[in-house]
Amino acid sequence: MSESAHHRIDYVEFNVASIAAAKAFYGKAFGWTFQDYGPDYCEFRDGRLTGGFAHGEPRPGGALIVIQSDDLESSQAAVEAAGGRISQPIFAFPGGRRFHFLDRDGYELAVWSQG
Repeated sequence: MSESAHHRIDYVEFNVASIAAAKAFYGKAFGWTFQDYGPDYCEFRDGRLTGGFAHGEPRPGGALIVIQSDDLESSQAAVEAAGGRISQPIFAFPGGRRFHFLDRDGYELAVWSQG
């Protein structure tokens, strides 16, 4: 029986200065495999967890943690009601939709849903 993934950590995303360099490093160091989604995004697989490399300004101090949701609007309302601050409103991307928020300590996380 499959358990719901609703509100569980589902993905880890790193902003990197060079996707090619990130792939070379993690592929050589850990044997990760990769799937490119255009010039500015690459998904990695470590054999258990998937994540992504997004071309952009690196965020020293941490990767972007992505939480899955069965109801994105409801999850956004819950984040706001709990005192979180929306840093990027809901937007579409290949594979679904998501929003970003800052928790009470300033950590940025994202919540996504399919479709």
